[in-house]
Amino acid sequence: MTNPFKPTAGATPPLLVGRNRVIEEFLESLDDGPGAPGLLELITGARGVGKTVMLTALGDSARERGWVVVDETAREGLMDRLATEFTRQLSQLAGKERSRLTSLSLSTPLGGGSATLEHAPAPEPSWRQKARALTQWLAEHGTGLLLTIDEVHAIPREELRALSTEVQHLIREGAPIGLLMAGLPKAVEELLNDDITTFLRRAERIELGEVAIDDVCEALKSTFDTGAKALSNDLAQECANATGGYPFMIQLVGYQVWKHSGDGPVTQPAVAAGTTAARLRLGNLVHAPALRDLSDVDRTMLVCIAKDDGPSQIADIAERMDRPVNYVSVYRNRLLAAGIIKTAGYGKVDFAAPICVSTCASTQRTSSWSEAQPQPTTRSHTPGSHGLDLPRIQRYKRDTNSYAALELGV
Repeated sequence: MTNPFKPTAGATPPLLVGRNRVIEEFLESLDDGPGAPGLLELITGARGVGKTVMLTALGDSARERGWVVVDETAREGLMDRLATEFTRQLSQLAGKERSRLTSLSLSTPLGGGSATLEHAPAPEPSWRQKARALTQWLAEHGTGLLLTIDEVHAIPREELRALSTEVQHLIREGAPIGLLMAGLPKAVEELLNDDITTFLRRAERIELGEVAIDDVCEALKSTFDTGAKALSNDLAQECANATGGYPFMIQLVGYQVWKHSGDGPVTQPAVAAGTTAARLRLGNLVHAPALRDLSDVDRTMLVCIAKDDGPSQIADIAERMDRPVNYVSVYRNRLLAAGIIKTAGYGKVDFAAPICVSTCASTQRTSSWSEAQPQPTTRSHTPGSHGLDLPRIQRYKRDTNSYAALELGV
């Protein structure tokens, strides 16, 4: 049997653990029609919790109901690309291009020459007119239009305002249209604070987090058993614990343990090898890219956070960095916006993902770092490192049974 786990960013895995309720509620909104609350949603969560996967799954569900789904990633030119797709979809659905009469040539009966009557080209329809034409056709055929926008935090503000305004008007007109967007929590929050995008504040917020370990354990055991690779209860629990409930890690652990188990029943060595490989892959695929662009001070703050076995107090971080709280708050906001950390109660922060593995020396920056910059008390100084020889730090969060490791320079 082919490996059923799909640890590929954005790909919808056959095993979508712990998300059934979200999909079921969305399907109810499709049935309820225009204006249903589930047709306007903002999906947020840390990197790797499955925001893109969820957008894809909801879009696939809509397609199965006959809806036209337009998938986009937020970047410059979004509105133009959407308008072009509306025209293409309507032309395809109607079965023909709409022709335009641009000129008419007439000849005189007595051979006196000819005259040409020029008709000015019809003006290009507006974005709303194109969307309205498509949704009207779809409404007549009992379906609708769903727009999914990934990485909405990266959309130019002007385009987000335009999109919000146009979709709001279509909804008010009763058009069968839905808008699903996904992005990092802090960045989405900042977008919603824009007075011109107040319409989006009425969107349903779906914050994706970790999946319950019991659900992960049950899903893993069922998948392995179905594939004729017997997985004992104890080993299934060990695999589940290794994921920390982190959706992308569920796919990685499943994939690697399946790969290391051969043709027979799953053994403890296979689980050990598979979970170790999964942690390394997670670091390379998820955390290393995110950490690569951080400044030296950002990294120092992460080291200070990692000293705690659980959420960290901002006051404690400031003490470790030997800097005032207001200074630390600047970098707190930077790391929140980047999706690296999350708030964990008043005055507290924690890593956004339950598992942070291997950023190693390849992501270490050696840009300017003066002695005036904050330096955690545990940091050693190595010649040529600009004071950035940060120690490997591992932390084990017993409350969530998840392993977390940070290697910020070796």
